[in-house]
Amino acid sequence: MPALSTPAITLRDLTFEWPDGSVALDRLDGTLPSGRTGLVGRNGVGKSTLLKLVAGLLPPTRGRVETDGDVGYLPQTLTLDRDATVADLLGIAPTLAGLRAIESGDPDVRHFDAVGDDWDIEARADEALDEIGFGAADLDRRVGGLSGGESMLIAITGLRLRRTPITLLDEPTNNLDRPARARLASLVDAWPGTLVVVSHDLELLERMEHTAELRSSGLGQVARGRGARLEVFGGPYSAFRAALAQEQAAATQAARTAQQTLKVERRQRVEAEQRIAARARAGRKSADNMPKILANARKRKAEETAGSLRGTLDERVQDAQDAVDAADARVREEEHIHITLPDPDVPRGKRIAELTDGSRTVTVQGPERVALVGPNGAGKTTLLEALVTGDATRGILLTERVGYLRQRLDDLDDARSAVDNVRDAAPATAPGELRNQLARLLLRGSALDRPVGSLSGGERFRVALAKLLLADPPAQLLILDEPTNNLDIASVEQLAEALDSYRGALLIVSHDHAFLRRLGIDLVIGLEPGGRLAERDETALDG
Repeated sequence: MPALSTPAITLRDLTFEWPDGSVALDRLDGTLPSGRTGLVGRNGVGKSTLLKLVAGLLPPTRGRVETDGDVGYLPQTLTLDRDATVADLLGIAPTLAGLRAIESGDPDVRHFDAVGDDWDIEARADEALDEIGFGAADLDRRVGGLSGGESMLIAITGLRLRRTPITLLDEPTNNLDRPARARLASLVDAWPGTLVVVSHDLELLERMEHTAELRSSGLGQVARGRGARLEVFGGPYSAFRAALAQEQAAATQAARTAQQTLKVERRQRVEAEQRIAARARAGRKSADNMPKILANARKRKAEETAGSLRGTLDERVQDAQDAVDAADARVREEEHIHITLPDPDVPRGKRIAELTDGSRTVTVQGPERVALVGPNGAGKTTLLEALVTGDATRGILLTERVGYLRQRLDDLDDARSAVDNVRDAAPATAPGELRNQLARLLLRGSALDRPVGSLSGGERFRVALAKLLLADPPAQLLILDEPTNNLDIASVEQLAEALDSYRGALLIVSHDHAFLRRLGIDLVIGLEPGGRLAERDETALDG
Protein backbone atom coordinates (compact mmCIF):
# COMPACT_ATOMS: atom_id res chain seq x y z
CA MET A 1 0.00 0.00 0.00
CA PRO A 2 1.45 3.43 -0.92
CA ALA A 3 2.47 5.62 1.98
CA LEU A 4 0.07 8.43 2.86
CA SER A 5 1.34 11.99 2.58
CA THR A 6 1.29 14.72 5.24
CA PRO A 7 -2.19 15.38 6.69
CA ALA A 8 -3.90 18.45 5.21
CA ILE A 9 -7.14 18.07 7.19
CA THR A 10 -7.41 16.74 10.75
CA LEU A 11 -10.69 15.83 12.42
CA ARG A 12 -10.79 15.70 16.22
CA ASP A 13 -13.84 14.28 18.01
CA LEU A 14 -15.95 15.79 15.21
CA THR A 15 -19.69 15.60 15.87
CA PHE A 16 -22.57 17.23 14.06
CA GLU A 17 -26.25 17.03 14.98
CA TRP A 18 -29.14 18.45 12.98
CA PRO A 19 -31.59 20.77 14.78
CA ASP A 20 -34.02 17.87 15.23
CA GLY A 21 -31.36 15.99 17.22
CA SER A 22 -30.45 13.41 14.56
CA VAL A 23 -26.72 12.72 14.39
CA ALA A 24 -24.96 13.07 11.04
CA LEU A 25 -21.41 12.47 12.33
CA ASP A 26 -20.45 11.23 15.77
CA ARG A 27 -17.05 11.67 17.44
CA LEU A 28 -15.11 11.25 14.22
CA ASP A 29 -11.33 11.34 14.42
CA GLY A 30 -8.97 11.07 11.48
CA THR A 31 -7.00 12.82 8.78
CA LEU A 32 -7.19 13.47 5.06
CA PRO A 33 -3.81 13.64 3.32
CA SER A 34 -2.39 16.32 1.06
CA GLY A 35 -2.58 15.64 -2.66
CA ARG A 36 -5.67 14.34 -4.48
CA THR A 37 -8.16 12.27 -2.46
CA GLY A 38 -11.42 10.71 -3.61
CA LEU A 39 -13.97 10.61 -0.79
CA VAL A 40 -16.53 7.83 -1.25
CA GLY A 41 -19.31 6.28 0.79
CA ARG A 42 -23.00 5.50 0.72
CA ASN A 43 -25.55 8.27 0.33
CA GLY A 44 -26.61 9.61 3.71
CA VAL A 45 -23.43 8.60 5.56
CA GLY A 46 -22.38 12.27 5.81
CA LYS A 47 -19.92 13.01 2.98
CA SER A 48 -21.48 16.34 2.01
CA THR A 49 -21.94 17.24 5.68
CA LEU A 50 -18.26 16.52 6.30
CA LEU A 51 -17.21 18.77 3.40
CA LYS A 52 -19.39 21.59 4.73
CA LEU A 53 -17.84 21.20 8.20
CA VAL A 54 -14.33 21.32 6.74
CA ALA A 55 -15.29 24.36 4.62
CA GLY A 56 -16.63 26.12 7.72
CA LEU A 57 -20.18 26.33 6.37
CA LEU A 58 -21.56 24.28 9.28
CA PRO A 59 -20.47 24.65 12.92
CA PRO A 60 -19.55 21.39 14.66
CA THR A 61 -21.79 20.37 17.54
CA ARG A 62 -18.63 19.11 19.23
CA GLY A 63 -14.99 18.71 18.29
CA ARG A 64 -13.07 20.62 15.66
CA VAL A 65 -11.56 20.62 12.17
CA GLU A 66 -7.94 21.65 11.61
CA THR A 67 -6.61 22.53 8.15
CA ASP A 68 -3.21 23.59 6.88
CA GLY A 69 -4.66 26.54 4.93
CA ASP A 70 -7.78 28.24 3.57
CA VAL A 71 -10.47 26.08 2.03
CA GLY A 72 -12.36 26.46 -1.25
CA TYR A 73 -15.64 24.57 -1.69
CA LEU A 74 -17.91 23.52 -4.56
CA PRO A 75 -21.38 22.33 -3.43
CA GLN A 76 -23.42 19.59 -5.09
CA THR A 77 -25.99 22.12 -6.29
CA LEU A 78 -24.85 25.43 -7.74
CA THR A 79 -26.78 28.66 -7.41
CA LEU A 80 -30.26 28.62 -8.93
CA ASP A 81 -30.08 32.38 -9.62
CA ARG A 82 -30.41 32.48 -13.39
CA ASP A 83 -29.40 36.16 -13.43
CA ALA A 84 -25.98 35.42 -11.91
CA THR A 85 -23.07 35.93 -14.32
CA VAL A 86 -20.07 33.85 -15.28
CA ALA A 87 -18.00 36.26 -13.18
CA ASP A 88 -20.24 35.44 -10.20
CA LEU A 89 -19.72 31.71 -10.75
CA LEU A 90 -15.97 32.28 -10.92
CA GLY A 91 -16.16 34.23 -7.64
CA ILE A 92 -14.44 37.27 -9.14
CA ALA A 93 -17.42 39.59 -9.73
CA PRO A 94 -16.54 42.10 -6.92
CA THR A 95 -12.88 42.21 -8.01
CA LEU A 96 -13.84 42.64 -11.66
CA ALA A 97 -16.35 45.37 -10.85
CA GLY A 98 -13.73 47.24 -8.83
CA LEU A 99 -11.18 46.94 -11.62
CA ARG A 100 -13.61 48.23 -14.24
CA ALA A 101 -14.63 51.13 -12.02
CA ILE A 102 -10.98 52.14 -11.57
CA GLU A 103 -10.36 51.84 -15.30
CA SER A 104 -13.34 54.13 -15.93
CA GLY A 105 -11.76 56.80 -13.71
CA ASP A 106 -13.53 56.25 -10.38
CA PRO A 107 -10.89 56.71 -7.60
CA ASP A 108 -13.10 55.45 -4.72
CA VAL A 109 -10.91 53.51 -2.24
CA ARG A 110 -13.49 50.74 -2.06
CA HIS A 111 -12.65 49.75 -5.61
CA PHE A 112 -8.96 49.44 -4.76
CA ASP A 113 -9.84 47.34 -1.72
CA ALA A 114 -11.95 45.06 -3.93
CA VAL A 115 -9.11 44.57 -6.41
CA GLY A 116 -6.37 44.05 -3.82
CA ASP A 117 -3.42 42.43 -5.58
CA ASP A 118 -5.52 40.93 -8.37
CA TRP A 119 -4.84 43.53 -11.07
CA ASP A 120 -4.42 40.78 -13.64
CA ILE A 121 -7.64 38.99 -12.74
CA GLU A 122 -9.27 39.48 -16.14
CA ALA A 123 -6.23 38.10 -17.96
CA ARG A 124 -5.98 35.14 -15.60
CA ALA A 125 -9.70 34.50 -15.92
CA ASP A 126 -9.40 34.59 -19.71
CA GLU A 127 -6.54 32.08 -19.62
CA ALA A 128 -8.38 29.76 -17.22
CA LEU A 129 -11.65 29.98 -19.13
CA ASP A 130 -9.88 29.21 -22.38
CA GLU A 131 -9.00 25.77 -20.98
CA ILE A 132 -12.71 24.91 -20.78
CA GLY A 133 -13.84 26.49 -24.02
CA PHE A 134 -14.78 29.98 -22.79
CA GLY A 135 -13.03 33.35 -22.57
CA ALA A 136 -13.08 36.82 -21.03
CA ALA A 137 -15.87 37.80 -23.43
CA ASP A 138 -18.15 35.40 -21.51
CA LEU A 139 -17.67 37.02 -18.09
CA ASP A 140 -20.97 38.91 -18.31
CA ARG A 141 -23.02 35.98 -19.65
CA ARG A 142 -25.97 34.90 -17.48
CA VAL A 143 -26.19 31.51 -15.77
CA GLY A 144 -29.65 31.11 -17.27
CA GLY A 145 -28.03 30.76 -20.68
CA LEU A 146 -25.63 28.03 -19.59
CA SER A 147 -26.15 24.29 -19.25
CA GLY A 148 -25.69 22.66 -15.87
CA GLY A 149 -22.42 21.15 -17.05
CA GLU A 150 -21.08 24.46 -18.30
CA SER A 151 -21.95 26.12 -14.99
CA MET A 152 -20.14 23.36 -13.09
CA LEU A 153 -16.94 23.66 -15.14
CA ILE A 154 -16.89 27.43 -14.72
CA ALA A 155 -17.38 27.18 -10.96
CA ILE A 156 -14.53 24.67 -10.71
CA THR A 157 -12.33 26.95 -12.78
CA GLY A 158 -13.13 29.76 -10.34
CA LEU A 159 -11.80 27.66 -7.46
CA ARG A 160 -8.51 27.22 -9.33
CA LEU A 161 -8.32 30.98 -9.80
CA ARG A 162 -8.66 31.53 -6.06
CA ARG A 163 -5.63 29.34 -5.34
CA THR A 164 -6.76 28.13 -1.92
CA PRO A 165 -4.41 25.55 -0.36
CA ILE A 166 -7.33 23.11 0.06
CA THR A 167 -10.22 22.62 -2.36
CA LEU A 168 -13.32 20.48 -1.81
CA LEU A 169 -15.46 19.36 -4.76
CA ASP A 170 -18.84 17.70 -4.16
CA GLU A 171 -19.90 15.61 -7.21
CA PRO A 172 -18.15 17.83 -9.79
CA THR A 173 -18.94 15.66 -12.84
CA ASN A 174 -22.70 16.03 -12.47
CA ASN A 175 -24.15 17.19 -15.81
CA LEU A 176 -20.80 17.04 -17.60
CA ASP A 177 -20.70 15.45 -21.03
CA ARG A 178 -17.69 13.42 -22.13
CA PRO A 179 -15.66 16.33 -23.56
CA ALA A 180 -16.33 18.35 -20.40
CA ARG A 181 -15.28 15.42 -18.21
CA ALA A 182 -12.05 15.22 -20.16
CA ARG A 183 -11.45 18.94 -19.49
CA LEU A 184 -12.16 18.42 -15.79
CA ALA A 185 -9.73 15.50 -15.74
CA SER A 186 -7.00 17.78 -17.10
CA LEU A 187 -7.79 20.37 -14.42
CA VAL A 188 -7.66 17.73 -11.69
CA ASP A 189 -4.36 16.26 -12.89
CA ALA A 190 -2.69 19.67 -12.63
CA TRP A 191 -4.54 20.87 -9.51
CA PRO A 192 -2.35 22.95 -7.17
CA GLY A 193 -2.55 22.12 -3.47
CA THR A 194 -4.82 19.60 -1.77
CA LEU A 195 -7.97 18.39 -3.52
CA VAL A 196 -10.75 16.32 -1.90
CA VAL A 197 -13.41 15.08 -4.32
CA VAL A 198 -16.71 13.43 -3.44
CA SER A 199 -17.78 11.52 -6.55
CA HIS A 200 -19.42 8.41 -7.97
CA ASP A 201 -17.58 8.89 -11.29
CA LEU A 202 -15.23 5.90 -11.52
CA GLU A 203 -13.03 7.51 -14.16
CA LEU A 204 -12.48 10.60 -12.00
CA LEU A 205 -11.80 8.49 -8.91
CA GLU A 206 -9.04 6.71 -10.83
CA ARG A 207 -7.17 10.03 -11.07
CA MET A 208 -6.91 10.28 -7.28
CA GLU A 209 -3.76 9.50 -5.32
CA HIS A 210 -5.75 8.38 -2.27
CA THR A 211 -9.20 6.97 -1.56
CA ALA A 212 -11.00 7.83 1.68
CA GLU A 213 -14.19 6.02 2.63
CA LEU A 214 -16.72 7.38 5.09
CA ARG A 215 -18.96 4.64 6.47
CA SER A 216 -20.75 3.45 9.57
CA SER A 217 -18.29 0.59 10.00
CA GLY A 218 -15.36 -0.58 7.95
CA LEU A 219 -11.83 -1.72 7.34
CA GLY A 220 -9.03 -0.99 9.70
CA GLN A 221 -8.71 1.38 12.60
CA VAL A 222 -7.63 4.54 10.82
CA ALA A 223 -10.39 6.73 12.19
CA ARG A 224 -13.61 5.98 13.94
CA GLY A 225 -16.67 7.42 15.56
CA ARG A 226 -19.71 5.61 16.82
CA GLY A 227 -21.74 6.94 13.88
CA ALA A 228 -19.09 6.84 11.12
CA ARG A 229 -15.53 5.86 10.32
CA LEU A 230 -13.09 7.51 7.97
CA GLU A 231 -10.61 5.10 6.42
CA VAL A 232 -7.89 6.21 4.05
CA PHE A 233 -6.29 3.97 1.46
CA GLY A 234 -3.13 4.94 -0.44
CA GLY A 235 -4.24 4.43 -4.02
CA PRO A 236 -7.04 5.10 -6.54
CA TYR A 237 -10.53 3.65 -6.33
CA SER A 238 -9.85 0.46 -8.30
CA ALA A 239 -6.97 -0.46 -5.99
CA PHE A 240 -9.17 0.32 -2.99
CA ARG A 241 -11.95 -1.92 -4.37
CA ALA A 242 -9.48 -4.74 -5.02
CA ALA A 243 -8.19 -4.52 -1.45
CA LEU A 244 -11.75 -4.34 -0.16
CA ALA A 245 -12.81 -7.41 -2.17
CA GLN A 246 -9.89 -9.37 -0.74
CA GLU A 247 -10.71 -8.20 2.77
CA GLN A 248 -14.40 -9.05 2.32
CA ALA A 249 -13.59 -12.55 1.09
CA ALA A 250 -11.50 -13.09 4.22
CA ALA A 251 -14.19 -11.51 6.40
CA THR A 252 -16.91 -13.73 4.93
CA GLN A 253 -14.81 -16.85 5.51
CA ALA A 254 -14.01 -15.71 9.04
CA ALA A 255 -17.73 -15.19 9.70
CA ARG A 256 -18.50 -18.72 8.47
CA THR A 257 -15.73 -20.18 10.63
CA ALA A 258 -16.88 -18.21 13.68
CA GLN A 259 -20.46 -19.37 13.15
CA GLN A 260 -19.34 -23.01 12.95
CA THR A 261 -17.30 -22.58 16.13
CA LEU A 262 -20.33 -21.11 17.87
CA LYS A 263 -22.45 -24.10 16.82
CA VAL A 264 -19.82 -26.49 18.20
CA GLU A 265 -19.60 -24.62 21.51
CA ARG A 266 -23.38 -24.53 21.87
CA ARG A 267 -23.64 -28.26 21.11
CA GLN A 268 -20.91 -29.03 23.64
CA ARG A 269 -22.73 -26.89 26.20
CA VAL A 270 -25.94 -28.90 25.67
CA GLU A 271 -24.06 -32.20 25.83
CA ALA A 272 -22.32 -31.13 29.03
CA GLU A 273 -25.67 -30.23 30.61
CA GLN A 274 -26.96 -33.68 29.67
CA ARG A 275 -23.90 -35.34 31.31
CA ILE A 276 -24.36 -33.22 34.45
CA ALA A 277 -28.00 -34.24 34.67
CA ALA A 278 -27.11 -37.93 34.19
CA ARG A 279 -24.47 -37.78 36.93
CA ALA A 280 -26.93 -36.04 39.24
CA ARG A 281 -29.48 -38.81 38.73
CA ALA A 282 -26.82 -41.46 39.40
CA GLY A 283 -25.69 -39.57 42.49
CA ARG A 284 -29.19 -39.46 43.91
CA LYS A 285 -29.56 -43.23 43.52
CA SER A 286 -26.22 -44.01 45.21
CA ALA A 287 -27.02 -41.57 48.05
CA ASP A 288 -29.78 -43.91 49.22
CA ASN A 289 -27.14 -46.42 50.38
CA MET A 290 -24.71 -44.09 52.18
CA PRO A 291 -24.72 -41.92 55.31
CA LYS A 292 -26.50 -38.59 54.88
CA ILE A 293 -23.44 -36.51 55.77
CA LEU A 294 -21.39 -38.25 53.08
CA ALA A 295 -24.21 -38.00 50.57
CA ASN A 296 -24.52 -34.23 51.20
CA ALA A 297 -20.76 -33.76 50.81
CA ARG A 298 -20.77 -35.61 47.51
CA LYS A 299 -23.78 -33.56 46.32
CA ARG A 300 -22.05 -30.26 47.17
CA LYS A 301 -18.89 -31.36 45.36
CA ALA A 302 -20.89 -32.45 42.30
CA GLU A 303 -22.76 -29.14 42.24
CA GLU A 304 -19.49 -27.20 42.53
CA THR A 305 -17.95 -29.22 39.69
CA ALA A 306 -21.06 -28.78 37.57
CA GLY A 307 -21.14 -25.04 38.30
CA SER A 308 -17.49 -24.66 37.36
CA LEU A 309 -18.03 -26.63 34.13
CA ARG A 310 -21.09 -24.56 33.27
CA GLY A 311 -19.19 -21.34 33.86
CA THR A 312 -16.30 -22.46 31.66
CA LEU A 313 -18.58 -23.61 28.86
CA ASP A 314 -20.74 -20.47 29.09
CA GLU A 315 -17.60 -18.34 28.74
CA ARG A 316 -16.59 -20.35 25.67
CA VAL A 317 -20.06 -19.89 24.14
CA GLN A 318 -19.95 -16.15 24.86
CA ASP A 319 -16.44 -15.86 23.40
CA ALA A 320 -17.66 -17.69 20.29
CA GLN A 321 -20.68 -15.35 20.05
CA ASP A 322 -18.40 -12.31 20.41
CA ALA A 323 -16.23 -13.70 17.61
CA VAL A 324 -19.32 -14.13 15.40
CA ASP A 325 -20.46 -10.55 16.12
CA ALA A 326 -16.99 -9.17 15.34
CA ALA A 327 -16.71 -11.21 12.13
CA ASP A 328 -20.23 -10.24 11.00
CA ALA A 329 -19.42 -6.57 11.59
CA ARG A 330 -16.61 -6.80 9.02
CA VAL A 331 -18.93 -8.21 6.35
CA ARG A 332 -20.71 -5.55 4.33
CA GLU A 333 -24.37 -6.03 3.51
CA GLU A 334 -25.34 -4.79 0.06
CA GLU A 335 -28.89 -3.42 -0.02
CA HIS A 336 -31.04 -3.95 -3.10
CA ILE A 337 -34.35 -2.48 -4.22
CA HIS A 338 -37.18 -4.94 -4.79
CA ILE A 339 -40.38 -2.99 -5.35
CA THR A 340 -43.64 -3.90 -7.05
CA LEU A 341 -45.20 -0.97 -8.87
CA PRO A 342 -48.76 -0.68 -10.24
CA ASP A 343 -49.22 -1.24 -13.97
CA PRO A 344 -49.54 2.15 -15.72
CA ASP A 345 -51.46 0.44 -18.56
CA VAL A 346 -49.28 1.39 -21.52
CA PRO A 347 -49.98 -0.97 -24.43
CA ARG A 348 -47.07 -1.78 -26.71
CA GLY A 349 -47.05 0.62 -29.65
CA LYS A 350 -49.19 3.28 -27.93
CA ARG A 351 -47.92 6.75 -28.93
CA ILE A 352 -46.82 8.51 -25.75
CA ALA A 353 -44.89 11.58 -26.92
CA GLU A 354 -43.41 13.21 -30.00
CA LEU A 355 -40.17 15.19 -30.19
CA THR A 356 -39.45 17.48 -33.12
CA ASP A 357 -36.76 19.83 -34.39
CA GLY A 358 -39.06 21.40 -36.95
CA SER A 359 -38.06 19.12 -39.79
CA ARG A 360 -37.94 15.73 -38.12
CA THR A 361 -40.24 14.08 -35.58
CA VAL A 362 -39.31 11.18 -33.31
CA THR A 363 -42.10 9.25 -31.59
CA VAL A 364 -41.83 7.69 -28.13
CA GLN A 365 -44.03 4.61 -27.88
CA GLY A 366 -44.96 2.68 -24.78
CA PRO A 367 -43.41 0.94 -23.03
CA GLU A 368 -40.31 2.06 -24.93
CA ARG A 369 -37.12 3.15 -23.15
CA VAL A 370 -35.56 6.12 -24.93
CA ALA A 371 -32.23 7.83 -24.20
CA LEU A 372 -31.67 11.46 -25.23
CA VAL A 373 -27.94 12.13 -25.56
CA GLY A 374 -25.81 15.02 -26.72
CA PRO A 375 -23.10 17.48 -25.66
CA ASN A 376 -23.49 20.13 -22.96
CA GLY A 377 -25.26 23.16 -24.36
CA ALA A 378 -27.13 21.23 -27.06
CA GLY A 379 -30.39 21.93 -25.24
CA LYS A 380 -31.43 18.53 -23.85
CA THR A 381 -32.93 19.99 -20.67
CA THR A 382 -34.54 22.80 -22.67
CA LEU A 383 -36.16 20.22 -24.94
CA LEU A 384 -37.55 18.29 -21.95
CA GLU A 385 -38.89 21.49 -20.39
CA ALA A 386 -40.54 22.46 -23.67
CA LEU A 387 -42.14 19.04 -23.94
CA VAL A 388 -43.52 19.17 -20.39
CA THR A 389 -44.75 22.78 -20.61
CA GLY A 390 -46.57 22.16 -23.90
CA ASP A 391 -44.36 23.96 -26.42
CA ALA A 392 -45.65 22.31 -29.59
CA THR A 393 -42.68 23.63 -31.61
CA ARG A 394 -40.44 21.13 -29.80
CA GLY A 395 -42.79 18.27 -29.05
CA ILE A 396 -46.11 17.09 -27.73
CA LEU A 397 -47.24 14.83 -24.90
CA LEU A 398 -49.95 12.36 -25.84
CA THR A 399 -50.75 11.42 -22.23
CA GLU A 400 -51.50 13.51 -19.17
CA ARG A 401 -49.97 10.98 -16.80
CA VAL A 402 -46.37 12.16 -16.88
CA GLY A 403 -43.74 12.17 -14.16
CA TYR A 404 -40.84 14.60 -14.62
CA LEU A 405 -37.65 14.46 -12.56
CA ARG A 406 -35.64 17.65 -13.09
CA GLN A 407 -31.87 17.86 -12.71
CA ARG A 408 -32.15 20.22 -9.78
CA LEU A 409 -34.85 18.30 -7.87
CA ASP A 410 -36.67 21.60 -7.32
CA ASP A 411 -40.16 20.06 -7.19
CA LEU A 412 -39.75 19.14 -3.52
CA ASP A 413 -40.84 21.21 -0.52
CA ASP A 414 -37.65 21.34 1.53
CA ALA A 415 -39.49 22.36 4.70
CA ARG A 416 -41.72 19.25 4.70
CA SER A 417 -40.82 15.62 5.37
CA ALA A 418 -40.19 12.90 2.80
CA VAL A 419 -43.49 11.23 3.73
CA ASP A 420 -45.46 14.47 3.30
CA ASN A 421 -43.83 15.20 -0.07
CA VAL A 422 -44.65 11.76 -1.44
CA ARG A 423 -48.17 11.75 0.05
CA ASP A 424 -48.98 14.73 -2.20
CA ALA A 425 -48.57 12.42 -5.22
CA ALA A 426 -50.41 9.48 -3.64
CA PRO A 427 -53.01 10.93 -1.23
CA ALA A 428 -55.15 7.79 -1.23
CA THR A 429 -52.32 5.46 -0.17
CA ALA A 430 -52.56 4.35 3.46
CA PRO A 431 -49.78 5.83 5.66
CA GLY A 432 -48.42 2.41 6.63
CA GLU A 433 -48.31 1.19 3.03
CA LEU A 434 -46.62 4.43 1.95
CA ARG A 435 -43.90 3.97 4.55
CA ASN A 436 -43.45 0.34 3.52
CA GLN A 437 -43.02 1.36 -0.11
CA LEU A 438 -40.52 4.04 0.86
CA ALA A 439 -38.58 1.45 2.88
CA ARG A 440 -38.36 -0.74 -0.21
CA LEU A 441 -36.83 2.27 -1.94
CA LEU A 442 -34.32 2.34 0.96
CA LEU A 443 -35.85 5.42 2.59
CA ARG A 444 -36.41 4.58 6.22
CA GLY A 445 -35.81 5.66 9.80
CA SER A 446 -35.32 9.34 10.59
CA ALA A 447 -34.94 10.18 6.88
CA LEU A 448 -38.70 9.72 6.46
CA ASP A 449 -39.70 12.44 8.92
CA ARG A 450 -36.86 14.96 8.70
CA PRO A 451 -37.29 18.07 6.51
CA VAL A 452 -36.23 17.18 2.96
CA GLY A 453 -33.86 20.15 2.96
CA SER A 454 -31.72 18.42 5.62
CA LEU A 455 -31.32 15.17 3.64
CA SER A 456 -28.29 14.16 1.62
CA GLY A 457 -28.35 14.58 -2.15
CA GLY A 458 -28.94 10.87 -2.60
CA GLU A 459 -31.75 10.73 -0.03
CA ARG A 460 -33.36 13.81 -1.56
CA PHE A 461 -33.21 12.11 -4.94
CA ARG A 462 -34.97 9.03 -3.55
CA VAL A 463 -37.81 11.22 -2.29
CA ALA A 464 -38.20 12.81 -5.74
CA LEU A 465 -38.06 9.38 -7.41
CA ALA A 466 -40.63 8.01 -4.95
CA LYS A 467 -43.04 10.83 -5.89
CA LEU A 468 -42.88 9.61 -9.48
CA LEU A 469 -42.90 5.85 -8.97
CA LEU A 470 -45.56 5.80 -6.24
CA ALA A 471 -47.89 8.35 -7.85
CA ASP A 472 -51.58 7.45 -7.94
CA PRO A 473 -52.60 7.03 -10.72
CA PRO A 474 -49.23 5.79 -11.98
CA ALA A 475 -47.41 7.79 -14.67
CA GLN A 476 -47.47 6.37 -18.19
CA LEU A 477 -44.27 8.26 -19.05
CA LEU A 478 -41.31 9.02 -16.80
CA ILE A 479 -38.97 11.80 -17.93
CA LEU A 480 -35.67 11.74 -16.05
CA ASP A 481 -33.01 14.43 -16.49
CA GLU A 482 -29.58 13.23 -15.33
CA PRO A 483 -30.99 10.98 -12.58
CA THR A 484 -27.64 9.55 -11.45
CA ASN A 485 -26.36 12.94 -10.28
CA ASN A 486 -25.51 12.93 -6.56
CA LEU A 487 -25.89 9.15 -6.27
CA ASP A 488 -23.17 6.93 -4.89
CA ILE A 489 -21.96 3.96 -6.91
CA ALA A 490 -24.25 1.46 -5.17
CA SER A 491 -27.25 3.79 -5.49
CA VAL A 492 -26.86 4.00 -9.27
CA GLU A 493 -27.34 0.23 -9.41
CA GLN A 494 -30.28 0.51 -7.00
CA LEU A 495 -31.91 3.15 -9.22
CA ALA A 496 -31.66 0.75 -12.15
CA GLU A 497 -33.29 -1.93 -9.97
CA ALA A 498 -36.17 0.44 -9.15
CA LEU A 499 -36.71 1.29 -12.82
CA ASP A 500 -36.67 -2.42 -13.69
CA SER A 501 -40.10 -2.61 -12.03
CA TYR A 502 -41.55 0.29 -14.04
CA ARG A 503 -43.68 -0.84 -17.01
CA GLY A 504 -44.42 2.50 -18.63
CA ALA A 505 -42.45 4.54 -21.18
CA LEU A 506 -39.13 6.08 -20.15
CA LEU A 507 -37.41 9.14 -21.63
CA ILE A 508 -34.05 9.75 -19.99
CA VAL A 509 -31.17 12.19 -20.36
CA SER A 510 -27.86 10.94 -18.99
CA HIS A 511 -24.13 11.17 -19.64
CA ASP A 512 -23.68 7.88 -17.77
CA HIS A 513 -23.62 5.45 -20.66
CA ALA A 514 -23.00 2.43 -18.44
CA PHE A 515 -26.21 3.25 -16.58
CA LEU A 516 -28.16 3.62 -19.83
CA ARG A 517 -26.94 0.25 -21.03
CA ARG A 518 -28.04 -1.25 -17.71
CA LEU A 519 -31.58 0.02 -18.33
CA GLY A 520 -31.94 -1.79 -21.65
CA ILE A 521 -32.47 1.30 -23.82
CA ASP A 522 -34.62 0.62 -26.93
CA LEU A 523 -33.94 3.86 -28.81
CA VAL A 524 -31.13 6.45 -28.69
CA ILE A 525 -31.94 9.98 -29.86
CA GLY A 526 -29.05 12.36 -30.41
CA LEU A 527 -29.56 16.10 -29.93
CA GLU A 528 -26.90 18.05 -31.78
CA PRO A 529 -25.92 21.72 -31.31
CA GLY A 530 -28.57 23.79 -33.01
CA GLY A 531 -31.34 21.49 -31.84
CA ARG A 532 -31.28 18.90 -34.65
CA LEU A 533 -32.58 15.44 -33.74
CA ALA A 534 -31.03 12.25 -35.05
CA GLU A 535 -31.76 8.63 -34.24
CA ARG A 536 -28.66 6.63 -33.33
CA ASP A 537 -28.01 2.94 -32.87
CA GLU A 538 -27.01 1.32 -29.59
CA THR A 539 -23.29 1.76 -30.33
CA ALA A 540 -23.78 5.43 -29.39
CA LEU A 541 -23.72 4.22 -25.77
CA ASP A 542 -20.47 2.28 -26.13
CA GLY A 543 -17.39 3.52 -24.34
